[in-house]
Amino acid sequence: MVVPERRPWRAAGPHVVRIAGAVRPRLTRVAGTVRPRLARVAAAVGPRFARPDRPGSPRVPRGARPKTWQFTATAATAGLALAAGVVTAAGPWDSSGQRTAERDRAVALQASRGADHDGGRARAGTPPRGPQAAPPAPSVLTGLGGTATAARSAPAAKTLAGVLDPLLKNPALGRPSAAVVDVATGARLYATGPADALTPASTTKIATAVAALSAMGADHRLTTRAVYEPDTGEVVLVGGGDPTLTARKDAGDLASLRALAERSAAALARRGVREVTLSYDTTLYRGGTRHPIGVNPNLAAVTPLMVDEARTDDSTSGPAPRVADPAADAARKFGDLLKEHGVRTTPPGPSKATTRATTLATVSSPPLASLVERMLTHSDNDLAEALARHTALATGRPADFAGGGAAVTARLKHLGLPVKGADVKDGSGLDRRDKLTAGLLTALLVKAGDPAHPELRPALTGLPVAGFTGTLAGRYDGGAAGLVRAKTGTLTGVNTLAGTVVDRDGRLLAFAFLANGTTGQAPAQTALDRATTALAACGCR
Repeated sequence: MVVPERRPWRAAGPHVVRIAGAVRPRLTRVAGTVRPRLARVAAAVGPRFARPDRPGSPRVPRGARPKTWQFTATAATAGLALAAGVVTAAGPWDSSGQRTAERDRAVALQASRGADHDGGRARAGTPPRGPQAAPPAPSVLTGLGGTATAARSAPAAKTLAGVLDPLLKNPALGRPSAAVVDVATGARLYATGPADALTPASTTKIATAVAALSAMGADHRLTTRAVYEPDTGEVVLVGGGDPTLTARKDAGDLASLRALAERSAAALARRGVREVTLSYDTTLYRGGTRHPIGVNPNLAAVTPLMVDEARTDDSTSGPAPRVADPAADAARKFGDLLKEHGVRTTPPGPSKATTRATTLATVSSPPLASLVERMLTHSDNDLAEALARHTALATGRPADFAGGGAAVTARLKHLGLPVKGADVKDGSGLDRRDKLTAGLLTALLVKAGDPAHPELRPALTGLPVAGFTGTLAGRYDGGAAGLVRAKTGTLTGVNTLAGTVVDRDGRLLAFAFLANGTTGQAPAQTALDRATTALAACGCR
C-alpha cells in the first residue's frame, strides 16, 4: 500500500526564496554535525516507523521484524526531513495555522459572532498576529542525535511526575487530566485522571482519523459523479461527500469540478445532447445539515455536495464566511461550467438519481491518507464531519451526526481501545457534549504507530509540527520546535493538546493533556506548551 506524501505547506509563497538564502547554510552545518550520529541511531533501531512501501524506504519483511520495536530512528528521520524542509514549511501562518490575510477576515467575523473554534474565541479589538519567523534550524534537531540510542530506557515514572505535576497544577488549566505513554512499549509513564471523561474539543479529530482509516483504509477515495437520466433528459450532480471538491482553476491533487463539467459535456456531446435539466442529489447523508453549534464560520452546512467547503472567499483553511446552501451553490457552479462547454441548463434543483441513470463522468478526492493529514494539520472541521459520516456509511450506520459518532466509537472499540467514558457526538469536536479521556487519546496515538496497523499511520504523520505547520505553526518558539507533533483543541473554557514528543534521549512519547474550565485561552495554551516542552527536554531517569 502506497501512502502518498502530503505537503500542506506547499503554498508558502515567494518569501520562501528569501528565507532559503538565510537558512540553508545553517542547515548544512547542522546536518553535517548530526548526520553521523543519526546514522548510528538508525543502524541500531532500523526503519521501524517508515511509511509502508514508501519510495526509497526498504520494506522489512513481517517475519523479520523484531517483537520489540523502537521509534528513535523515526524521530531522527523526521528531524532530518523537517530540517531539510524548514524553508518550504515556513510560511505566513499565525497561531491557528491560517494565513494572516485569512486570519484578518476571521478575527473580524469571529468578533461579531463570538463563536468557539480551534484557536479560541476571537475578541473584538485584538489585532491578528503577524507572520511568524521559522525557528532556527538547530531546534529541529535538538535531542535527535548525541547519545540517543535504542538502549536508552524510557523516563522513570516518579521522575516524570516530579517534572509534570507542578506544571499541570497551574490554575490556568482549571480541571486537567493527562497521560504520557512510551510509544515503543505502550507502558504508561505518567497519569493524572487518565480515565476522566472531559470535553476534548478538536483532539476529537484524532479519534475520527483512526476510525475512518480503520473502516475504509488509507487508499479510499471520495467520488463525485455526474449522471444522465435518458428518460427525462436530466443531468444529476451526485454528491459523494467530498468537501475538498474544488472549482478553482488550479485544483492540484483535489477533485476538480471543472474537470467533471468538461468530461460531462464531452459525454453529452457524444450523445448529441446540448440542453439538459440540471439537478443535484444529496441523499448520501441523512438528517439535518446544521451542526448543534448553529451557523458558524468554522463549519459549513454538513452536506455530501459542496465546493471548496462552501467558502465565499479564497481561503483554504480556518474560519470563513460560508454559503447558506452548499449543494445548490455547487450545482449552480457546475451548470455555469457546463455552459462554457456548450451545454445549456435549467436552474438546478434537488433530485435523486435513479438506477436507470448512466454515468457521464466522475472525479475523486486524494486518498483518505491525505485527507486525514489535511484534517489534522489544519483542524479542518468540514473534512472531519465528512469522514465521520463516511465511517458510518462504511459500517452500515446512518450517515448523520448520531450515526457518525456511534460509528467512530464502534471502530475504536473494534481496535481494542479503551472507550469507557467516551461519548462522540460529532467528527470535529465542535460539539461541547463530546467526551474523551486522556487514556483513550494516548492509546489512539500508540495504535496509530503499531506496525500491525500501517493503515493508521496518517493519524500520526498529519499531526501539526510545533513551530512549523498547521495549528502549531505559531507556537513553541523555544527548544521544543520540531520535536512536538500534536493536535490542538480549543473551545471557550476548554484547551487540549495530544500528540507525540521526542524526549532528550530520542525516545518517542505519546501524550494527552486535557483541561476543562480554563481561565483563558492564552494562559492555558502557554501552560500546555510548557508541559510538552518539559517532556521534550526530559531524560527523567
